[in-house]
This record gives sequence, C-alpha cells and structure tokens, in this order.
Amino acid sequence: MFWAHIVFPFAVIKLSQHTVKAAQHRYNANWEQPMLALHKWKILLILIVANLLLLACLGTGDIKYWREINWFDILGEGGVSLLSLVWLLLILHSRPAGRVTNFFVLGLAGIFLASFQDALDEIIQIPDSVSFDQWVESGLMPVGLLLLTYGIFHWHKEQLHINEHLRKRERLFREHLIQDPVTHLGSAEYLRRQLRMELLQHHQQQQPLSLLLLDVDNFAHINRRYGTDEGDRLLHELAELLLLNLRRCDLLCRYAGDRFAIVLPNTGETMAQMIAQELANAVRHFAFKTSRQGESVFHSVSIGVALALDDSAEHLLARANQALLHAKEKQERDIFLAA
Repeated sequence: MFWAHIVFPFAVIKLSQHTVKAAQHRYNANWEQPMLALHKWKILLILIVANLLLLACLGTGDIKYWREINWFDILGEGGVSLLSLVWLLLILHSRPAGRVTNFFVLGLAGIFLASFQDALDEIIQIPDSVSFDQWVESGLMPVGLLLLTYGIFHWHKEQLHINEHLRKRERLFREHLIQDPVTHLGSAEYLRRQLRMELLQHHQQQQPLSLLLLDVDNFAHINRRYGTDEGDRLLHELAELLLLNLRRCDLLCRYAGDRFAIVLPNTGETMAQMIAQELANAVRHFAFKTSRQGESVFHSVSIGVALALDDSAEHLLARANQALLHAKEKQERDIFLAA
C-alpha cells in the first residue's frame, strides 16, 4: 500500500497529461489553435485543481482493493466527468473570451470536478472523519449546474440577437436581389409584387389606381454615340429626376431597358395625365451633361397611362404598354391614355 501511495498519483497525473495532450492534438488537427490558446490558463487551472483533489484523496485515504471497486459506478461517474471535460474543451475551442464563455467554463468546471471527485471515491476509501470530498461532490455539482444554466440563458439571448441580425441581413439580401443595380430602383419583379398589393387594396377600398409606363425616346442613340456607361448614367440621373417630381405615395421602378413604371395610388384619370405631363416637361428641360465633352443633351419621353379597372397586374401592365406604344407612334403626342 505504501508504494501505491507513491506510484498511483504520479501515474494518474501522467495519464491525465497524456490525455489532454492527445485531445489537444486531435483538436488542433481539426480546428484553429489560436482560439483554444486564448483559454489555456483556464484549462491549466482546472487540471491543477483536479490533481490537487487527487492528491488530497490519496493523502487522506487508502486505495480500495480490486474486488471492492464498483466498476459500474466508475463508468457512470467517470463518464460524466470525461464528457463535461470534452464539452468544456469544445466550448473553449469555439468561443472567444467573454461573460457567457466564463459562465460556461465555471459551470462545466464545477460539474467536472464534482463528478471527478465522485469517481475518486469509488477508487479511494476516504475516512468518515474527512468531509472535504462530500463538500466537493455536494457543493460543486449544484453550483456548476446553476452557473451553466445562467450561461445558457445569456447564450440564448445572444443567439436571439444574432438570429435577428441574420434575418435583417437576409431581408437586405432579398431586397438587393429585387433592386435594379443601375438606377437603384425596384426591379420589374418588385413592381409586379407591389402592383398586385395595390390592386388588391384598390378592389377592397374602391379607390382609383393608375399606372404610367415611361420610355426614353431615342435612347439607343445615346448608347451608340456615347457608350453604354453614359447610357447607364443617364438612366440613373433620370431616375433621380423622376423621384423629385413624384409624390411620397407613388412608386417608381425600372421596368425594362430605358422604360420606367410608376404606380399612382388613389389617382384618377385626370390627375394621372397631369402627373404624366409634369414628368414629360421635367425630362424635356433636363440637360444631361456627358462625361467626356461635357455637352448638354436633351431628351423627351413617351408615356402610356392606364387606369386600373378589374385588371390583374399583368393585364394592367399590358394596357399601359399598349398605350405607350400608341404614344410613341404619334410623335405629336408624348402621352396616351389606354382605353
């Protein structure tokens, strides 16, 4: 028994060191080393406390005979201790230092040390006069569970915040997909989606709704003479000009190519034609400055106006498009009302 007191602690310490080194080697092969290196002192402190518990048990008790050891209890209690240590290493290897991480570490360390002490009691017979082992088992386990629960509560709040942030990013990404990259207006898909909603409200509230399709005359000439980059810049500046001349409730989208669509809620035939004429006049007096020569280029637009009846979104767009074609055919009229 004397030699067991000397050899056993060194053997267990050596085995624990070898186990930790092997575990770290496996972790390093799969994960980045710097994250675990942030918490090396926490791991070292936990292992020192575990070894102190082992030495205290060996110093106050005697190792049980082989037949006295209940291996099922060792398997269960040692398994809890080993799993809590693995969870601890996984958390430290995946989280930076912080309040939530500290609660996780303290909670799992308490569970690990309590179950480790419980497993030692199955191997070492400690006298009844010694009570530190009972304090470790009965004290650290509930305290560790409380700290772990508190850490999980704050981790839950942290995850809710992260999920909300991810939802916002996903919403921005979806909105970016339905945004025209040249004019930064809504795309044709966005127009159809909003037009369906406006038509539904139009039918429910019996309020007038109008749709304008605006096309830049001779836009292909700009692309041929000045290049497509200048054509894109013209579309971008025309979009800003149109926005300045629209109401807050109106919706402006890029429909296709050099064609814009404007949804006018609560707008009847007379008001829609008036807004269309104001937009045509604003474009006609807009002097676009080219980048290279700086010369002023003036433009005109053709506008088709369609008043919503019992239309679907596609049918209303088709009627507005037909009115636009009539406006482009009749050069003396830049605005045409759909039948």
